[in-house]
Amino acid sequence: QVQLVESGGGLVQAGDSLKLSCAASGRTFSSYGMGWFRQAPGREREFVAAISWSGINTHYADSVKGRFTISRDNANNTVWLQMNSLKPEDTAVYYCAATRGGPTIERKMYDYWGQGTQVTVSS
Repeated sequence: QVQLVESGGGLVQAGDSLKLSCAASGRTFSSYGMGWFRQAPGREREFVAAISWSGINTHYADSVKGRFTISRDNANNTVWLQMNSLKPEDTAVYYCAATRGGPTIERKMYDYWGQGTQVTVSS
């Protein structure tokens, strides 16, 4: 069992940066692939980024590639999403998720989810 709590969201202007954190509980955190997803009002929850248990392999949605960076610290059970050059279209609730498998863009492959943190980017 893994419990996830996101933090770090907020209201920023276009071009600003934010760093989201996901704190995980559970002794087996280091064995899980981790991902970030987001959901804007009226839209499906979409993949943003994922990272392997080791932190070596990462994947990004095309819409955030080059602007967002996912990283993790297994010693402290934490995953981060550094978001730079934010755009109004990045506005969404951002969710952290854990998968027993490798990092994947497939939402259905994730076993545990956090409650989400709101990111709002004004133009």
